[in-house]
Amino acid sequence: MPTTASDIIVLYQGGRLPSWHQLSPAQHEDYQQQHVDLMLDIAHRHRLLGLEGFKLLAPQDSYERFWSIAFPDLAGAQAWIEAEMAPPYGTYGYYQYHLALRLPDEPLHRAPPPIAPNPAADPRQVPALEVDGSSHIVLLFERWLPETLSLSPVERGDPQRLEQLQDVSQQYKQIRCETFQLIAPQAAWHRVLIAEFPTQAGVQAWIDVFEQPAHKTLASRTFQLAQKWAPAYFATWLP
Repeated sequence: MPTTASDIIVLYQGGRLPSWHQLSPAQHEDYQQQHVDLMLDIAHRHRLLGLEGFKLLAPQDSYERFWSIAFPDLAGAQAWIEAEMAPPYGTYGYYQYHLALRLPDEPLHRAPPPIAPNPAADPRQVPALEVDGSSHIVLLFERWLPETLSLSPVERGDPQRLEQLQDVSQQYKQIRCETFQLIAPQAAWHRVLIAEFPTQAGVQAWIDVFEQPAHKTLASRTFQLAQKWAPAYFATWLP
């Protein structure tokens, strides 16, 4: 389902707390099914527009996955967050939520290709979930440093960086590049870029551009490598 720049995006950094692994398999299955049924009800009631998960290659404590979740309004985003944290399943989750807007007018923007869900699949029946092995994702969290905010784009070297990134995009056949701007900026980052390549070499070349001294000294940046998390299954969640 297409999304627009006015949609409310929930960026979710999450995972499971260690206490989850102390539960029995029967409790896992029961709590998960309650959770899936509740979240699917929210998805249909509030017209979920997009749902994508990314599993980090290197989890950070309980932070294991990054999610992009789109709704047409704030009410949907709020209902989703509240339901996701509801017990019993929500009791065992690790949550960092951020509201954001998509920036489709960014010069590097490349929308991800649509995923056709299996029309016969029932999203309430959860299969064994796995990463997409052909997916190579880099999540870039960044903010301009205070001393660079007064500089013009030319003084920051934006045209040169854009040209280098476009060269990488073309050479390594970039699949997607999406930018999300936080509604409430954080101390460590103000926006996140999700870039996808068919190979790990493309990811490395992308990171290398930002790590050049001329660009590295202008902004605070954190990179996290990931793969798409069960994309075919979560495509069935869209109404």
